[in-house]
Amino acid sequence: MILMKQSTCYLLLLGFIVLVVSGCGDFLSQSDPTSFTDQNYYTQPAHAEAAVNAIYEDLRAVRGGGFGGAPWLMTEFQTGLANTELGQATNSLDIRALDNSADNGYGQTYWNSHYRGIANANEALANIPDIPQMDGVNQNRLLGEARFLRAYYYYNLVRLFGDVPLILEPVGLNSELLEPERTSAAEVYDAIVEDLMWVEQNSGLTFNDESGRVTMGAVKTLLSSVYLTMAGYPLEGGEQYYQLARDKASEVMDSGEYHLFDNYADLHSYDTENSGEHIFMVQFNREIIDHNGLQYVTLPYNQDISLFSAETGGIFAQEEFVDSYEQGDKRTEEKQFYYREFSKVSDRETPINLGGWYLYKFFDQEANTATAVSGLNWPLFRYAEVLLIYAEAENEVSGPTLSAHEAVNKIRRRAEVPELSGLSQADFREAVWKEKWHELSYENKTWFDMVRLRRAYNVETGEFENYVGHTFVYGPTLSERELLFPIPATERRNNENLTQNPGY
Repeated sequence: MILMKQSTCYLLLLGFIVLVVSGCGDFLSQSDPTSFTDQNYYTQPAHAEAAVNAIYEDLRAVRGGGFGGAPWLMTEFQTGLANTELGQATNSLDIRALDNSADNGYGQTYWNSHYRGIANANEALANIPDIPQMDGVNQNRLLGEARFLRAYYYYNLVRLFGDVPLILEPVGLNSELLEPERTSAAEVYDAIVEDLMWVEQNSGLTFNDESGRVTMGAVKTLLSSVYLTMAGYPLEGGEQYYQLARDKASEVMDSGEYHLFDNYADLHSYDTENSGEHIFMVQFNREIIDHNGLQYVTLPYNQDISLFSAETGGIFAQEEFVDSYEQGDKRTEEKQFYYREFSKVSDRETPINLGGWYLYKFFDQEANTATAVSGLNWPLFRYAEVLLIYAEAENEVSGPTLSAHEAVNKIRRRAEVPELSGLSQADFREAVWKEKWHELSYENKTWFDMVRLRRAYNVETGEFENYVGHTFVYGPTLSERELLFPIPATERRNNENLTQNPGY
């Protein structure tokens, strides 16, 4: 696929438009691809709604699973904290061994899907303002959703690949942007912030709702994460951006719209999706569209515990990482964040030892034991992360204040571990990092934190050490090249203006 050319010049994926309209899931609409032309599209408000719904679709692209692995595993295996039983998933195995290359299909999927989402956002943003007789309130809402999603896609791309092409307008067949050069990471971050600030000021989005669509809470949460990253590497913006990150996280906290769940089971319950602790999720629906594939890739390999025909063992927790939690931490109790016992389909009365720590925080009990179809949403941002962003940023700006302690202690109280108190700024800093590693494990957060901090967690000593030179418990050692993923080889073959990241 000539992705950079295709993803930036397609008008819309009009043959497959996803409608994310309710938390209970009426969010798929199949449109006749022959019904739309350049002349008759973007002529009525319904077209604007469909155009923005199409942008949401690519949130799901990297979150699959099966015997080939799943692209979201890319950042998990580069932490050194994940293991696999899936011998044929060479993309996973190469990254886990730090033997990654530009031909890895995971990176290609990220690049393809995110630039496709960006292309759809650019089309929507360029055309929606010209739709006649469109209500201004609804128009601003849709423009806000499109800008948020474009910002989110670029936020992933710039952290994964570094300098990436920054394309903020539709691209035609004769455009110079069919073969764009890479844009500096600083400019990409500026564009991300500009989009999100526009949404804050102009979109009129509600702070929270259960529709699954973008909310103001999601906007401020993403901004707090972006600012925290800008404070660290590679931009090293420092205190100014720590303060901005703190303030945005504080706005989410002060809104009173979100709270930690009392029970970890609510993290993977249909009843709590798009509510409570969940600020923004990727939407799936078992009744309308094929299940999300997450169960396939997180189930233990062929142990016959699930009604799913594919139990791939694609990812499970490195045992040493689970052992690094504090003694008595509820998150490591059986069937909280992890599990190592379950019954077979043939005998639900007798649990068996699975031989490893598998990821229970994503486990769909109903799908695995009754329906074999999972529609669980995937969490992108939850309130626990906001608390940890606030605690880290507040500590950098003002030291370990009472409010910083309280933010992290809310998470620790739920985990039933002793509260933090009386720590120095340096000790509190590392305590918050460790809490984030343990609380947000296997949610595609840890590697990004490792890179912005240039620090890695040594699970055997319990200390943080330099990213470059950090050795995984099973042998490989991180080098400077692992601060970024390679630009996909296919993109460079199709665009001679794309340079490669060092070491690949």
